[in-house]
Amino acid sequence: MYLERVAAHLKEKRGKIDYSVPREWLPANYTGTVKLKDRYIFVDPSEFGHSIVDGILKKKRSDVDYSKSLGRIRGESDNSWLKSAIVYGAFVRSTTAYPHFDPELFSDLQSPEYSESGTFYKMILMLPYLSGMGFDTLYFLPVTRYSDAFKKGTLGSPYSVKDFFNIDERYHDRLLGNMRVDEEFKAFVEAAHIMGMRIILDFIPRTSARDSDLIFDHPDWFYWIDATGLKEYGPPKIEGLGFAQASVENLEKIYNSSQVKKHLSLFRPSPERIAPERWINFVKANRGKKEFLEDLVAEFGVITPPGFSDWINDNQPTWDDITFLRLYRDHPVQSKKYVSGNQPPYVLFDVIKSSFFPGAEPAEDLWESIESIMPFYNENFGVDGARLDMGHALPRELELRIIEKAKSTDPSFAIIAEELVMGNDRKAADSGYDCILGNTWWMEPRVAEGRLKELVYKVLPGLRIKTLASVETPDTPRAVARENGKAFSRFATVLNFFLPNTITYINSGQEIFEIQPMNLGLDNNEEGRYVLKPNDPFYGKLAFFDHYVLHWNSDADMIDLITSLSVLRRENQSLLESEYLKLMWEEDHLSIGLFYWNGTKGLLIAGNGDFSNMKDLYVDLGYHTWRGEHRIHWKLKDSCTSSHWNVGGNFHLSLGPGEIVVATVE
Repeated sequence: MYLERVAAHLKEKRGKIDYSVPREWLPANYTGTVKLKDRYIFVDPSEFGHSIVDGILKKKRSDVDYSKSLGRIRGESDNSWLKSAIVYGAFVRSTTAYPHFDPELFSDLQSPEYSESGTFYKMILMLPYLSGMGFDTLYFLPVTRYSDAFKKGTLGSPYSVKDFFNIDERYHDRLLGNMRVDEEFKAFVEAAHIMGMRIILDFIPRTSARDSDLIFDHPDWFYWIDATGLKEYGPPKIEGLGFAQASVENLEKIYNSSQVKKHLSLFRPSPERIAPERWINFVKANRGKKEFLEDLVAEFGVITPPGFSDWINDNQPTWDDITFLRLYRDHPVQSKKYVSGNQPPYVLFDVIKSSFFPGAEPAEDLWESIESIMPFYNENFGVDGARLDMGHALPRELELRIIEKAKSTDPSFAIIAEELVMGNDRKAADSGYDCILGNTWWMEPRVAEGRLKELVYKVLPGLRIKTLASVETPDTPRAVARENGKAFSRFATVLNFFLPNTITYINSGQEIFEIQPMNLGLDNNEEGRYVLKPNDPFYGKLAFFDHYVLHWNSDADMIDLITSLSVLRRENQSLLESEYLKLMWEEDHLSIGLFYWNGTKGLLIAGNGDFSNMKDLYVDLGYHTWRGEHRIHWKLKDSCTSSHWNVGGNFHLSLGPGEIVVATVE
């Protein structure tokens, strides 16, 4: 086992007690040497690491191969495990980042001995912490090799994928010496599986880094423009269309635009077509070089173009660190008549919406490579599932092939659709997805507008497929940055453990009331990056692009709350079905009343969405149970003199501002 190699390496070493770790990461039963300096904890890094790794190894069975997916280990014939999952979302680079050498030097994130940025090894160190809160599934942002070219911020984005089939070397931990990063990832997956936790990875099949390693062998998988036109390159503005998407009805207007004609004139054939012999020599001379794009430009005069939104007249700037993959050998079928016969492959609003505007000649070798990504990580690393980025924008046939291929190799493999529109739940289910990302993160904060009520009472009960119940994601504002701050974050966190047709999702840092967003992609603006105090070393920094450390050692957190909620959810998982759901107080848009009743037992969730005033509510359980007496056991209640109430069919409940309560009912 790779995890055993990690343990053996750590056991041989002894270091100084100079490795600081967040208070939250220190197991309650830790018996190693600990030093306190001010409010910071210091340990011997090898002793600390070995203690945790050895503790995990003691849980393993000798007859189990933990490098396989947990579904294969358990002999599961489907992926129904996802329906009851409790998911923790993490970006390894920032989730486990910490200034271990000197916790006061947050801005540098460099030390002579330790990896201050996030690593897979430190994710192993976090497993007892995460498992203790009840998480059984970890969802990671991309861990594949990413690019430094055209990067945003100081580090660049994990979504500028340079190589689909290799792990980024920057996730290697110095404490593990010469161990390879792919071996460290395998050790992490083994550790997670021993702990009964599954791993879901994010995959991006529509785009890649502009200096992708794939260019050497497959320059025809990319679009190319004249390098001298790069400064003027961008999405052409189309007069008379407003903010819209390409359609059959507006194609003629799009292609007749003078800006579009100028845009199309920038495109060129791929470099191996420009000069085949020179291309062969270029590949021989540059293969393996990290930075080769500048030399390619000098040699052939072409460059991969930045990506941009598929919405016409979108004000978003170009996405300079990524480029679109060329999924078809020809132009879109419905657009061919608008371009000349010698037009090189090009990027336009219809081309990048290939789900609506496919070509007639799929780039079959590219498709085969894309559909092999998920099975590769399942077979080689034991990964249990994936989120498919922008799958709905792919050609329909390719989207279905990706899903089918992944599930044919491992029937327990689960796939989440990046589908934000709840109304597309049926299409996602028919495509073979197991869950959608959804938009609970958008509806839940809009309590006063009635959106939360609409979500809980009208949208979720009728979903054909489950959605993530998340009040924040890596792309949205933090819950605690919303109106009513910690009170709202706590309210929504509790609610998301018990909503119908949902999978509970907690975003990394949510449990410690982290306020700084990771990205500004959804429901945010540029001002949203400045929510920390100006003297904070990470003021204005976004984890997607810059060094970032979560504000560990927090004075307030929801760790104990989440732990209790996880237990309560699992104990009542069988009740959390739409068929058992009774809705209360439907006319009051600030009150949430969910009562699950299966004829024998029930679960009551009542929330006051008014964060300024008390609310008196009347609960009529008898109307739903046809019983005159009920025994209520309060599992979560702020002000309660007794944990048990014996009530009749109808009783009175007073809730404080923003209070939410949970009780079992018999």
